Amino acid sequence: MKSIQFVLGGCRSGKSRYALNIANQNWHDPKFFIATCEPLDNEMQQRIEHHQEERGPNWHTIECPIDIDQSILQLPVPKGGILIDCMTLWMSNLMCNNMDEQVIKNQVTALIESLSRVECPIIIVSNEVGLGIVPENSMARMYRDLVGYTNQRIAAIADRVILMVAGISLVIK
Repeated sequence: MKSIQFVLGGCRSGKSRYALNIANQNWHDPKFFIATCEPLDNEMQQRIEHHQEERGPNWHTIECPIDIDQSILQLPVPKGGILIDCMTLWMSNLMCNNMDEQVIKNQVTALIESLSRVECPIIIVSNEVGLGIVPENSMARMYRDLVGYTNQRIAAIADRVILMVAGISLVIK
């Protein structure tokens, strides 16, 4: 049955582990993991390898740093589900590819539209970046604002929104 769950929280709050546990407990195969992270250094490569080991062999990983909407629409998932991790890295990828604010908002709209067209469970992971101080520079403020915009758009269509705090899940919708 189709459902969209949105899991957000601070860094190292347990978001990814929570999302993975929910998917493993409730989904049949095939299970697809859309990874937005790019291994740009050794530390990030090690994190990616650790997450792949955590997921295990029943997961199909699709590395997709930019065009998530197209990847979603091409997946054969009549019984399984899609886990997307994470929106904040995706936003960073979009900005690092010199996309302006309107182009990024168009990407978010395309993502939202693709989520509405898929008939399987979906879990989306994102950081909550708006709880801190106002960033000192315009690029950091734009990043914070666009992640906030994206999180609001996803939360609006999600059936369930979970905020993770210190490994504890708080259902807020």
